[in-house]
Parts: sequence; structure tokens; C-alpha cells
Amino acid sequence: MVTHSSRRFSKKHGQDMQPDALIKAEIVKRKKNDRLPCAVAFEIAKEMNIFPKKVGEIADLVNCKLAKCQLGLFGYKRKINLAKSRDLRKLSQNMELKDAVLDALVNGKLACKCAWKIASEFNVSKFSLAALCNLMEIGITECQLGIF
Repeated sequence: MVTHSSRRFSKKHGQDMQPDALIKAEIVKRKKNDRLPCAVAFEIAKEMNIFPKKVGEIADLVNCKLAKCQLGLFGYKRKINLAKSRDLRKLSQNMELKDAVLDALVNGKLACKCAWKIASEFNVSKFSLAALCNLMEIGITECQLGIF
């Protein structure tokens, strides 16, 4: 596989790791410009009944950059200002939502998976929940795809 990126994402996994051929084929089939959107990575994981982190790992091994984080945290061509979320004013007044975020913190940070769960429970977009966390000065950790 030819790559145009000067970054080698595979280095973080060690030289001995080899990508699973089936997962690699799905990534190669669905990537565009050596980028695989977060939502597509999750589709692959669901369809293949594997953990999203495995898709992220294989994407790294084939040097495919993960893009368009559903929380808005990485993979966009220009920096996204999370503070400009449409729902942010309304969300920032929802004390139940803010309490749910605070209750889910571990060492002052919110895990990606918890952010998704809270967004689902309160019927808000993942992007809006990340904007609220940004406003509350709460960092999001433990990307489900293994980016951070």
C-alpha cells in the first residue's frame, strides 16, 4: 500500500504487529485520501463485531489517518470552535446534564465512551456534549479508536 503521509502511525504499535487482512480490506475500501472518518470506523467495528479500538489500530498499521471525530476533537482540516455549538447555551443551563458529566469524571477527565453514553441518555449530539465539556474545562480522554 502506498502512503503519501510523512507520519508513520504504525510506529506506536511496534514493528511486529501485522494488520488483520479482513479489517485492513474494509479500511482500504472505505477510506478517502488516506483518511477514515470516525463514524466509518465505528460502522466497520459494528459490522465486523469487533471493538472500535481494533479498527483504529489497524488504520494506524496501514498508515490511514483517522478523521472527523464525532466529538469534534480531531481530524478536521481546520480547527473547530466547540464553543460555537448551537445548543451550547441551552445545554449549559441543564444542571442534570452537567451533573451527569461531573459524576462520570475520572481524575477530572471524561472518557470518550462516557461522553457518547451521556449524549445518548440526554438526547444531545456528541459534538454538543463535547462543546459543553469544553465550556466546563473538562478534557475528554480514552478515545475509543485509540487516538488519545
